[in-house]
Amino acid sequence: MLGFIYKLAHDFEEEHGFRPNVLYLSQSHFAELRGQLTEIRNLGTMSKLLGMEIVLDSELTDPQVCWSAIDWQRAVAV
Repeated sequence: MLGFIYKLAHDFEEEHGFRPNVLYLSQSHFAELRGQLTEIRNLGTMSKLLGMEIVLDSELTDPQVCWSAIDWQRAVAV
């Protein structure tokens, strides 16, 4: 999963000229990622390691990356 996410981020940067800052994952992909990063206990640390905010979306079939101007630290779910 880490390799796949790295490739997504790399391809995004090659195409757009800047790094993505949001990673969209399904619950199952997130569970797989957490399995690979067992030493990381909290979401904030995982997000810092990846350099992207993590958004879970139950309708996704594949992970996706994008760039967003939203300050996710201050965002509120509605």
